[in-house]
Amino acid sequence: MDLHSAQATNEFFREDISEYVAQLQLHMALQARNLVPTLTKAKDSREQLLQQTQANIEKLVSRQVI
Repeated sequence: MDLHSAQATNEFFREDISEYVAQLQLHMALQARNLVPTLTKAKDSREQLLQQTQANIEKLVSRQVI
């Protein structure tokens, strides 16, 4: 196997793994959404803080670079 073929094969596997990781992250995010109660109008400041924290964490996680 020459260097060009090895690099092409390596790139193919890297893309394949990246696609798998992206699908796994999506699956995990959807699963996590099922575990977290649906956001409704907050009844008090504690519930409002919980909802804001949840939203902030979801934003941070969704913006992480692989």
